[in-house]
Amino acid sequence: MSSESPGAMPDAPYAIGTRTAPAALPAQRAKRRASFGRLTRFQSILAHVALLLLCTPALMPLAWMISTSLKPDAQIFAHGGPLTWASLLPHPVEWQNYPKALRAVPFAMYLKNTLFLCFCTVTGAVASSALVAYGFARQQFRGKSVLFLIMVATIAIPAQVTMVPTVALFRWLHWYGTYLPLIVPACCGVPFYIFLLTQFFRNLPAELAEAARVDGAGEFRIFWQVMLPLARPALVTCALFQFLATWNDFFGPLLYINNPARYTLAYGLQQLLGSHGSEWASLMADSTIFMLPVMILFFFTQKTFVQGVATTGGKN
Repeated sequence: MSSESPGAMPDAPYAIGTRTAPAALPAQRAKRRASFGRLTRFQSILAHVALLLLCTPALMPLAWMISTSLKPDAQIFAHGGPLTWASLLPHPVEWQNYPKALRAVPFAMYLKNTLFLCFCTVTGAVASSALVAYGFARQQFRGKSVLFLIMVATIAIPAQVTMVPTVALFRWLHWYGTYLPLIVPACCGVPFYIFLLTQFFRNLPAELAEAARVDGAGEFRIFWQVMLPLARPALVTCALFQFLATWNDFFGPLLYINNPARYTLAYGLQQLLGSHGSEWASLMADSTIFMLPVMILFFFTQKTFVQGVATTGGKN
């Protein structure tokens, strides 16, 4: 007969061999996952070198643009061979190309017009898309699935298919030559943003809305004070997408804007190419300034941007 107390019997099998107590298993699994994801210094350097090599084809046009914006005209047209890292180095560096480029076009006016459009379209697109997405995600009504499928199907329709009837509609409304054709469609909801926000709202705990209803909150108050603050990553992601689309939009102003005082940056730089086609340094300097706000914006918001896209595919 064993001399051990009955209370020690359940722990005995885990003291034999290599078996581990159940309480220690989660800690060991977490430790293994952490050690699996940790790289040594050599592996980290190797990974960064590989990433830089893979990014080189995408970075070369950007490097060429910045380099050309700092070169004198003689050096730009003197090099006719293949593009090399040595040919990218400007000598001497012509910093005055940037003030010259800003004087070549009414850059401040184009920037003001573009920022006005970005503010209106971002505010309208995010607000309307969030409201529609909350209805698809949290409300029950007849035909909801059919309407959602039709809405998602419109994402696959090319803009060229609807271009002619859309232009005819805006001419009939006497909106041609104004910013309304560029602002109003964004304020009626964007299908991709509605789809993105619908998936996000579906993943939020339903208990939060139920608790707010118990406290007497209406549906709009639940949407405004409970759901919207929780959906901030997805809202920021939609705002970034819309800002980039409006900032880079060339085709919209080309179709609807006929007044030079209303030109945007993307359309105004095209006019610079037409009137100063041989001044490549000024054109590249303006293009660099045009890209700089987008790069800075994405650099500071990339964490929220990735979080907003990644969390839309989770489960309740």
